[in-house]
Amino acid sequence: MSSPHLSPEEFRELGHRVVDWVADYWSTVDQRPVLARVQPGEVAAALPASLPEKAEPLDAVLADLDRVLVPGLTHWQHPRFFAYFPANSSPAGVLGDLLSSGIGAQGMIWATSPAVTELEQVVLDQLREALGLPESFARSGAGGGVIQDTASTATFTALLAALHRATDGGARRAGVPPGRFTVYGSTQAHSSLLKAAMMSGLGEAAVRAVAVDPTTQAMDVAALREAMGADVAAGLTPVMVQAAVGTTSTGAVDPVAEIAPVAQEHGAWLHVDAAWAGVAAVCPEHRWIHDGVEHADSYVTNPHKWLLTTFDCSAFWVRDRAALVGALSILPEYLRNPATESGAVVDYRDWHPQLGRRFRSLKLWTVLRSYGLEGLRAHITNGVRQAQHFADLVRADARFEMVTDPVLGLVVFRVVGDDQRTMDLMEAVNAGGTAYLSHTKVEGRAALRMAIGSWQTTDADIDTTWDALVSHLS
Repeated sequence: MSSPHLSPEEFRELGHRVVDWVADYWSTVDQRPVLARVQPGEVAAALPASLPEKAEPLDAVLADLDRVLVPGLTHWQHPRFFAYFPANSSPAGVLGDLLSSGIGAQGMIWATSPAVTELEQVVLDQLREALGLPESFARSGAGGGVIQDTASTATFTALLAALHRATDGGARRAGVPPGRFTVYGSTQAHSSLLKAAMMSGLGEAAVRAVAVDPTTQAMDVAALREAMGADVAAGLTPVMVQAAVGTTSTGAVDPVAEIAPVAQEHGAWLHVDAAWAGVAAVCPEHRWIHDGVEHADSYVTNPHKWLLTTFDCSAFWVRDRAALVGALSILPEYLRNPATESGAVVDYRDWHPQLGRRFRSLKLWTVLRSYGLEGLRAHITNGVRQAQHFADLVRADARFEMVTDPVLGLVVFRVVGDDQRTMDLMEAVNAGGTAYLSHTKVEGRAALRMAIGSWQTTDADIDTTWDALVSHLS
């Protein structure tokens, strides 16, 4: 019986064809409608219910990819995909991910592949420096960084570390006492904060939604101070405050420098969620977004959004790794080894909920080296410039109004005085296939979100999207 596995030469030949398919997809994706045009269940109905008994050639897989799956895709790499923050899968990111997949190493502990751990340590120190983040996050001191899958996992992990510190280790031994701890984020905080409270055992009732400034949509620090004071007076213990740097709804940046002393006064862990916006600090002119971050206990930003790195890759740093490792460390007999017991190495299994972990740092390293700081800055600068151009178009048309000032690559706008026309306009543009926008509500009013930052988006794509909006409004 012949081997069911591809030989290296067969893999080489088929690999070239797959790379060709991806390159062709990128070069033609702008000719497709951005949103999928299928009905619920349509894709599943077009696929066989059972696996084939005999092996099928790659031609059959590619044919079904084109025939069944591609029509059912919403094209996140489309140059006019503006609905959500970008999920850039750049050429360098894809090639780095391919290398990682081909190596197939498990980096759960240092001993299972030393280079996986040590590259991750080095590349996160390099990225920390490139973003102007504080020395307290460097591995040379008490802190350090780790690559999580998503910012949601990073937030959950930060909360576990905060609970460990607040209970002096009691949370991992005996669980979380019900109704004792509180968590704070603005009304605009990402939903992952609520989910983290649910998963940690604190429950939804522990989360306090703090009011925001109606103009900037940033956290109202006075409201935070009042909420925390009231909870302490009631015998509760504030365990974590999350500050958002670039909220999903409007891109609002919470005043971290003002939030920090309030959190410190009550001994609460300060976690900064900069999932989308944080990477913009690779440009020195945008480092204002990190004002006060030197006081944070933890910080997360996602290279897999705006920094050209294929999903998933979320960079997470802590100021004191002892609380993080203390919350999550566990060493079964089958993982014991001389390197771990020497204390001379980092075992990243202790830095997040998962045991198994992919070689994510290889794709991030590939991206950072392939673009260099100059190329990364050019990419961010271009997205911000295009957002300003779109905002200028909105301001110049009396039928539209800005809802908030543009933040980096995000523009939030609406049809003047008419929620229904605003929503109808979005639906019309999205249905037309030219572009894809999303909506939010700001102070109870409907608004449209134009999130710019794809590596393939050109100025012509911005103008084409504006033309589509104007034509559907007329």
